[in-house]
Amino acid sequence: MQFPSILASKSHRPRKAAPALVFSAVLALAALLSQQPAAAQSNTNDDVLIQMKLAFQRGDKARLTALLPQARGHALEPWAAYWELKARLQEAAPNEVQDFYARYPGTYQEDRLRNDWLLLTGQRRDWDNFSASVDGFRMGDDAQVRCYAILVDTLRNGTATQAQADEVRRNWLAQKDLDDGCLTAADRMVAARLMSTNDVWKKARLAMEANRPSAARAAVTIAAPDALPLFEELNASSAKFLTGRAFVAAKSRKELVVLALIKIAIADPELAASQLDSKWGPMLSAEERNWLWGTIGRAAALKLWPQAGTYYANVTKNSDLSDDMLAWRVRAALRAGQWKEVVPAINAMSETAQLDPTWVYWKARALSNAGGDERRAQARELYQSIAGSRGFYEMLALEELGQRTVAATRPAPLTPEEKAAARNNPSLARGLYAIAIGLRPEGTREWNYATNLHDKGGMDDRALLAAADFACQREVWDRCINTSERTKGVVDVEQRFPMPFHDTVLRKSQDIGLDPAYVYGLIRQESRFIMDARSGVGASGLMQVMPATARWTARKIGMTDFSPSQINDRETNITIGTNYLKLALDDFDGSMALAAAAYNAGPGRPRNWRNGPVLDAAIWAENVPFNETRDYVKKVLANTTNYAAIISGRPQSLKERLGRVGPRDASEPEPNKDLP
Repeated sequence: MQFPSILASKSHRPRKAAPALVFSAVLALAALLSQQPAAAQSNTNDDVLIQMKLAFQRGDKARLTALLPQARGHALEPWAAYWELKARLQEAAPNEVQDFYARYPGTYQEDRLRNDWLLLTGQRRDWDNFSASVDGFRMGDDAQVRCYAILVDTLRNGTATQAQADEVRRNWLAQKDLDDGCLTAADRMVAARLMSTNDVWKKARLAMEANRPSAARAAVTIAAPDALPLFEELNASSAKFLTGRAFVAAKSRKELVVLALIKIAIADPELAASQLDSKWGPMLSAEERNWLWGTIGRAAALKLWPQAGTYYANVTKNSDLSDDMLAWRVRAALRAGQWKEVVPAINAMSETAQLDPTWVYWKARALSNAGGDERRAQARELYQSIAGSRGFYEMLALEELGQRTVAATRPAPLTPEEKAAARNNPSLARGLYAIAIGLRPEGTREWNYATNLHDKGGMDDRALLAAADFACQREVWDRCINTSERTKGVVDVEQRFPMPFHDTVLRKSQDIGLDPAYVYGLIRQESRFIMDARSGVGASGLMQVMPATARWTARKIGMTDFSPSQINDRETNITIGTNYLKLALDDFDGSMALAAAAYNAGPGRPRNWRNGPVLDAAIWAENVPFNETRDYVKKVLANTTNYAAIISGRPQSLKERLGRVGPRDASEPEPNKDLP
């Protein structure tokens, strides 16, 4: 979803690279290049790589093949060779793929091409070439490849195990879009009676809820191929389908009714509830009714309707619901103050979901709210299991234990050997080089591969700190922060919460009475301090300012000489961004949570979202209907609290920054009614 706001936190692509950064990245690669032939050392023609990336995006195979010789010996030659072969992979011979593996062993590009080749050979049912490549696949993070691998194993052995079927089920249900690998493996598991048709219908329901009718159709093809004409009818018009179907005796007919009501519920939960109550409920099984009430309840909760809890109350068995339905059942209960509904819903979630700090925290709050020594003791144990400064709910748990967020003690300094290991890592060096010359997506993927996927389990804490330090020293702040965030046993606050442009941010913030920790918390979430970041919807710079919003803000603060071309100027971007944030904060009565939501999703939405009961702002934030904005608000506030602890040197309270959220006092004038 894209928002007409001052920012967008989608993919950021730099339009040009800072010269100093390019130079430093070239120096970082000097040791790597010195190990290559003399011809390779002299090839610094970055423009060839840029041209090849553009040709790859256009699908221009001839241009890629023509340019490849000029990229030989370049530090990013593996990327050039990958683009050239990937573009014509459909026609490539297996020996060409094997030659690529041999030429670039251990690289991200080798593993990336292996992933592409495995998907292609799987789709072709070319199991010999699939088998020849699958064992060397280091990333191992492609669910479809894993499903193909299980399929190959079952074909060779003539049988499948229940464990394999369970893995296929998990992978298939987790995939939103239609994929061949898990669909084919699921079909085989159903035929072997290791997966049931109920599993298949569950997939169809999930696909329909995610608005993926092709994936739902594929599931119906497995469960009841004769029902496909009826599926097409309901997909074209659920209302018409239901009007023309007076009975649902067969299992497939019942499930098609469920799919039709799911489709209606997404758009109009009240209508779906009426139809389920008046006509279809008695004809469906208890499990089918529970699923539909969960779907209707979630749809109502997403609209922040107070009747969401009433719909959920029709569910007779929480375990019949998906994790997402249960999550919204908890959110609706919190919003309505129905604390007794919280623990049963969380207990019905999958084990993985229950371990999420979000649900650990709210389960503890609900237990504590219920009273009694035993429940309070259970709540305390839950708080202790997540308490810390790593995230929003970890900080809130810490405060429930009577403590506040403080800046973590920094780990022991990196040794020269640890720093040298990071500098000499070819994949890290290539990642920084790619970012430096404007190939940020490629550089980011290669960097992430080096730190997380190249070796099973990824780098250990010390190696991650060294890699983060490598990025920090070259001011590639997004890789610095993201890499440092992955350490488990130690926290380096200077890496995780850097403060580039310190004097400018503090001066601009303090000049207008804005907390600099709040500004830093927002920039960290917005752009990761990438100065030339540009989002998919046109937001630019450190504070991801939209052109129209920048013009409005400039007029509002009397900046008469502003032009859109200035958005990427650091001083101007911070001036516009901080002033807009202050105007939003004033408009929302000083609520940091509401102002952050306005910065992300535009002010109109949080103006509507605040209507209803007066809530603890943590409950309000958890009920934000947009996943991106909900996550954004929590991360900005957690960032802010950490920055405040670092800047002030004193313990900080996230709870105090959150406060409470409720409707605007109608008797008070709106400070900035035209806030865009």
